Amino acid sequence: MNTNTDVAPRPIDFDPAARLAGVLVGFDGSTQSMLALHYAAVAARHSSRALTVVTAFGARAQIETARSSTTDRSGSDHALEAAKIVLNDARRYLRNHPGPVAYRAERGDPSGVLANLSAEAELVVVGARGRGGFLGRIMGSVSSALPAHAHCPTIVVPRHYQIAAPEAQGRSDSPGSGPHPVLVGVDGSQHSRIAALHAAQFAQDQHAPLHLLLVLPSLEGWLDWYPELDAPDQGFIDRRRVQLEDFLHTEATWVRKHYPGLSVTCSVRPGDPAAQLSRSTREALLTVVGTRGRAGFSGALLGSVSRSVLLQATGPVMVVPELHDARLRDQPGPLR
Repeated sequence: MNTNTDVAPRPIDFDPAARLAGVLVGFDGSTQSMLALHYAAVAARHSSRALTVVTAFGARAQIETARSSTTDRSGSDHALEAAKIVLNDARRYLRNHPGPVAYRAERGDPSGVLANLSAEAELVVVGARGRGGFLGRIMGSVSSALPAHAHCPTIVVPRHYQIAAPEAQGRSDSPGSGPHPVLVGVDGSQHSRIAALHAAQFAQDQHAPLHLLLVLPSLEGWLDWYPELDAPDQGFIDRRRVQLEDFLHTEATWVRKHYPGLSVTCSVRPGDPAAQLSRSTREALLTVVGTRGRAGFSGALLGSVSRSVLLQATGPVMVVPELHDARLRDQPGPLR
C-alpha cells in the first residue's frame, strides 16, 4: 500500500454503463437527508437512472426510532430493524417516483459505506448534516468526508435547499426553475475539464444552460512578499484577462463538441476563487468544482477551494473526483 501522501492517486475508472446503482443517496430519516432524497430522486428521474437509497447501521448507529421491548436480541439486530424502519420512510416519500428504486441497509460508518458504494454509482447525493448533529463543524461528518473519498461525483445539498409544497408529497419535479445555469469552476487543469464534462451532463439532463467560470486571482498582497517586483499596471491586468477569455472560449467550444445543442457561456472574474464560487451557489442551479485544481495534490484529498465552497455554499454543490475520461484525448492545450 502506498503511504506517500504527496503522490496524486491514479484517475478512477468510470464507466457509467457499469455503475448499476445509478444515483446513490444517503438517508437517515433526518430533515436534511429528506432534502437529499428529494434532490436525488429528481436527478435520477431527469437522467433516466436508477435510484438507490442507503442507510448505514451498526452498534453505535445514530438512528432515532422506537426500541423493541424484546431484550434477547443484540444491539446490531436492533440497529438493523431501526434501519429498515428508516428505509420505510423513504419508500413512503418515493411512492410516486416513476423509476426503479433500490433500498439498502448497510452495516458500517455512513461515510465509509457511501464511499464504498460510490464505486457502483454514477452520482452520490448527501445532505449537509444528518442525525450526527453539528459536531463542532459547519457541515456534518459525512458530507465533509465523502467528497474526498468517493469514486464518483458527489452532490452536497445544503440546509437552505427548499422543496415547493406540491413536491413535498413525493413528486419529483425539477430542483430549480427558470434559466438558472449549472456553473462550473475551471482553471485549465485536466481535473477541472473532467468537472466541466460532468457539469455539462447534469445541465443537459436538467435542460439548463452551462456556465464556465474562470477566476483571475488578485495580485493584492503579492508585492508585500516580492517587493523587488514592479506593480503591474491596469493594462497588464486587462491584457491577461483578454488572454484568459480567449482560452475560456476554446474550453467552451470543446465542451459543446461533446454536448451538441447545450447552451454554454463563459466568463472571467477577478477575485478569490473560493469566494467567487461560493457566491455563485446563491443563484446557480448547481455549482460544480473538482476535488483539486492547478495546485495539485499537495497531500490533501480535498483542495482548499472545493473545501471552502462546501463550507460556505447556500446552494447544491457537486464535487468531482479525478476520473478517467477518454474524452480528454482531444482536450485543448494547457492554460499559459
